[in-house]
Amino acid sequence: MNLRVWPSIVAFSIAAGLTSGCVGGRTLQTPQAPSTGGSASIGKHVMENRRCGACHTIPGIPGANGVFGPPLTQFGRRTYIAGNFPNQPENLVHWIMSPKSMKPKTAMPDLGLTQQQARDVAAYLYTLR
Repeated sequence: MNLRVWPSIVAFSIAAGLTSGCVGGRTLQTPQAPSTGGSASIGKHVMENRRCGACHTIPGIPGANGVFGPPLTQFGRRTYIAGNFPNQPENLVHWIMSPKSMKPKTAMPDLGLTQQQARDVAAYLYTLR
């Protein structure tokens, strides 16, 4: 083996191990956020503008320290939305657009978001891992 190539091989191997989450001979895959058809960066702005943080604690949103609604910390890892619905993009977009149509007695208000805004908000929520 050419000894000049060796440092490159070592550097690549270390980088590959770090980015893939190699632990004790096992590779841990970082779960990817489900596709919502939205933009997480736009969703963050929608949540700021609609003041979602008045009711929820939301990582990454300044002043989002509300305690009326559940904290949205690690939302992307949750199994259910509102305790009843599988955490899947189509359910989340529907919930964001029209929560009372899914759970009539919820305290979550209808924010009047468009479908695209709801997709954007869902994209941001799925980044919270």
